[in-house]
Amino acid sequence: MQYAIFFGGRSYEHEISIVSAIALKEKIKDALFVFIDKERDLYLIDPKKLKSKLFSSQEYKKMPQVELKKGGLYQKGFLKEKRIAFDVAINLIHGADGEDGKLASLFDFYQIPYIGPRVEASVISYNKLFTKLLLAHLGINTIEYQIMHKENIEPLRFAYPVIVKPLRLGSSIGISIVNDDKELSYALDVAFEFDDEVLIEPFIAGIKEYNLAGCEVLGNWYLSKIEEPQKGEFLDFEKKYLDFGRSGDVEEAELLAPVREKIIESFKKIYYPLFRGALIRIDFFVKENEVYVNEINSIPGSLANYLFDDFETVLQALTRTLPKERDIAIDYRYINSIQSAKK
Repeated sequence: MQYAIFFGGRSYEHEISIVSAIALKEKIKDALFVFIDKERDLYLIDPKKLKSKLFSSQEYKKMPQVELKKGGLYQKGFLKEKRIAFDVAINLIHGADGEDGKLASLFDFYQIPYIGPRVEASVISYNKLFTKLLLAHLGINTIEYQIMHKENIEPLRFAYPVIVKPLRLGSSIGISIVNDDKELSYALDVAFEFDDEVLIEPFIAGIKEYNLAGCEVLGNWYLSKIEEPQKGEFLDFEKKYLDFGRSGDVEEAELLAPVREKIIESFKKIYYPLFRGALIRIDFFVKENEVYVNEINSIPGSLANYLFDDFETVLQALTRTLPKERDIAIDYRYINSIQSAKK
């Protein structure tokens, strides 16, 4: 199976996507790596040269430039285009371009099989408000929240401390823990640099976080270990940046059986059928044995490969049953009937 891994993108999480690709290189052998820069130009990257310095030095621009068209990738030649063959694309772009549905739309339009969230799933999980509404619809616990727009800043509904998040961003970018009015004003200024809307939640001390990744294939569930990522108050951007680059084994979290079952039940309820074709990670909070969903990561860092004992088997299973568009019969019967009526 030949994979083409798309990474980079015009996104605040551009660099994290690069780190994810570098980590995944060790897990998926003989893959093609397609880098999308901030101008949205595509470059075919030699896996042997796939290192962080290649991008910070702009050396990637010496690599072959390619285009995405119907059926796959194409490289311009002297007389004609050369098709770059692969079987399945992997969407590894975090944030905008990848998780917001843009790349999924292109893959669908050009009829390219791909691992990743479909357009509808991308739109819902990329926007924290839409995610909250989905969870409420499914009857799944989530932390109470307030939305603020930069043009309409309302009084805070919660007592301090609170946490301020850009509405459409991940990787802890633009996120602040706030303890008073002065800090809130500064935190809003920071968050509004990244988005016109923010989500505010009460910051709950002593809450525990757990991560579960997985997918569903023909009724079979491929679920990872449940991980307690780090015992601490808050994973900032730098910590998450390093965290996404992991490729080693993790320990299974120690959980009471009812809590574990609730986490798995919530994961399955969220995943199917909306996220079919994707390998996602969901981050949970647990407080006094109550389970809450914090975030849906539709394209987790390095595809959360480090949470699985046999990541390759999971990927192969997912690849064999990717969602396909329904075949649509277009026979122009209606137009022909109009033409016939005019005669």
